[in-house]
Amino acid sequence: MMTFLSRHVFYPLWDAKDRSQRLKEWKQLESQQWWPKEKLEALQKERLSDLIQYAAQKSPYYRHLFQARNIDISHGDLSSFGRIPVTTKHDIRNNLDQFISEDYRKEGLVNAKTGGSTGISLQLYFDQPCQESRNAAQLLADRWSGWDLGVKKASVWGNPPVPQGIKQKLRHHLLDRTIYLDTMDLNPQSMDEFVQRWRKEKPGAVFGHAHSIYIFAKYLVGEGVTDLRPDGIVATSMMLLEHERELIEYAFDCKVTNRYGCEEVGLIACECEEHRGMHLNLPHVYVEFLDANDQPVKPGESGKIVLTDLNNRAMPLIRYRVEDVGVYSDRHCACGRGLPLLERLEGRVADFLKLPGGGQVAGISLVERTLTKVPGVEQMQLVQEALNEILINRVKGREYNDQTDANLISSLREIFNEQVDLIIQDVPSIPQEASGKYRFSICKV
Repeated sequence: MMTFLSRHVFYPLWDAKDRSQRLKEWKQLESQQWWPKEKLEALQKERLSDLIQYAAQKSPYYRHLFQARNIDISHGDLSSFGRIPVTTKHDIRNNLDQFISEDYRKEGLVNAKTGGSTGISLQLYFDQPCQESRNAAQLLADRWSGWDLGVKKASVWGNPPVPQGIKQKLRHHLLDRTIYLDTMDLNPQSMDEFVQRWRKEKPGAVFGHAHSIYIFAKYLVGEGVTDLRPDGIVATSMMLLEHERELIEYAFDCKVTNRYGCEEVGLIACECEEHRGMHLNLPHVYVEFLDANDQPVKPGESGKIVLTDLNNRAMPLIRYRVEDVGVYSDRHCACGRGLPLLERLEGRVADFLKLPGGGQVAGISLVERTLTKVPGVEQMQLVQEALNEILINRVKGREYNDQTDANLISSLREIFNEQVDLIIQDVPSIPQEASGKYRFSICKV
């Protein structure tokens, strides 16, 4: 009954009370996802042209940049778009107020802050329609996982929000309907308490940090818990490794939906029910994949992910380098949606480890390969302190024996020659960041 009331009564009433466009935008996205790719791209380019013209007039940063570079987009011509310099985190941090539109005051905007896991934390501002559009896109993607509007969630998340005041408590009870497992305190007792609450509350879907869901799934398998059976699982906030996906799906008897987004622009891409690549959020984000010279790469090639937010007028972000690397595809998904595919993520720029002879290697892929190849390693983290030194934070697994560390070094020697010192450090667990996320590959060079 509460699920029915939440979806058909409380959601619409709350949106009407707040004069929100969230549900209206969600219904549009539900229709647009089935448009042909060409029609979606036409909509995207129309919104891109509109956003750039607005930024040229109202954002002091982009107005001055376009004038200095003699970039004319006054008539909506996108032929000069590639000449716009890529926006970096340093640009935003050093010119924050200049990015904000002259139509808005910071005091009246939604404020957020990135976690700073790539070394730079950013202050961000969004207008209310932007927030509503982002929430609508999240509703669409969540439904691909098997969740539906009004269904209670189980969230495996760091620093979960605590409702304050009558309004927040009402919203939590009537709309958000979420139970939390705090990833900042994952231990057998907290996970057992969460299992008991799950059995009482019966959530229909799981949402959370990919690795944190994996830790909880491992606990369930180890304890022989087999009665937690959600209709959907959404893994987000960090890369989902293949061996983690397999164990999570085994523990819950449910497919995992991998989702990719960031605080700066919201949802970027998400898997559908086919689970073969992530559909790009074309109506809301213009996504580019660029090489080291900021030139477009071909389908199937790795590229730096560069984003233009099509929703946020309060603080326009144009050609923003998010510090992630990925591969896009030109194949069509069997689901029939016209949204193109992000084939895979390969990690953050800061996750790529440097090789002494030049070149680099995707650290997260190296960790995944090693974990599946070397028995006895529960978790590991590679930290490159210098070009010729890598610290291996290793957590012992059940199969650990006298040969495990030797096998671990041997596996890594396939990538790093004798010039590189490989130092194993025995640790009880991999440390979390302040946000509750985990990083398994860190380059400080």
